[in-house]
Amino acid sequence: MSLSIIVPVKNEEKNIVNTCKVLKKKLSKYSINYEILIIDDFSDDKTASIVNKFKSKSISLYKNKFPGVGNAIKYGILKSKKKYVCFFMSDISDDVNDLISYYKTIDTKNLDGVFGSRFLNKSKIKNYPLIKLILNRIFNKMVQLLFFSNFNDFTNAFKIYRKVKLLKIFPLKSEKFDIFLEIPLKFYIKKNSIDIIPINWTGRKKGISKFVIKELSFNYFKTLLKCFLRLN
Repeated sequence: MSLSIIVPVKNEEKNIVNTCKVLKKKLSKYSINYEILIIDDFSDDKTASIVNKFKSKSISLYKNKFPGVGNAIKYGILKSKKKYVCFFMSDISDDVNDLISYYKTIDTKNLDGVFGSRFLNKSKIKNYPLIKLILNRIFNKMVQLLFFSNFNDFTNAFKIYRKVKLLKIFPLKSEKFDIFLEIPLKFYIKKNSIDIIPINWTGRKKGISKFVIKELSFNYFKTLLKCFLRLN
């Protein structure tokens, strides 16, 4: 079995080395045929040059073709070569132990995807900005009601998918962070087989978050409406 880990980066010179080290250390303990695809989204710091120094057979660096994390994710999916695809944030807000749980779950249960939730009884969250948390819960409750779903964390990027099933929901339209809403919604609408498990999340310790609520809220509502009306 095999796994592609897509890591979109923009000005992450303070995090990217540690992120790759953590991933490699954990994955080396398991017999997983993996690749780490770092997609540089027009960084203007030393991110690309740093990655170039330690890239290897298992770690590749690609320059995004068009600006935006959504475009980086789409490019990463097309470049990936393994059976399963997982999106992992470069600030390690995601828990690498959950990545292993994702892989074991999707593989042993022969699923199309595994959706982690940060808001289940066994989930643990640290340093989540209060305003962002409140808006997250309101928006995700809206998504749940519209799609009659028992899943409560559609907007979280960190999920794992079977690649052949991901390709079937193309074309993906989102160019920014709303890609992480568009993908699971289209995946859910297609009635792919999924499991839901609790995951952990920790706010970044270094660098600056690229997610800006004021700028991106319109994109989320637009993507939600299009998916609900099956417009793309």
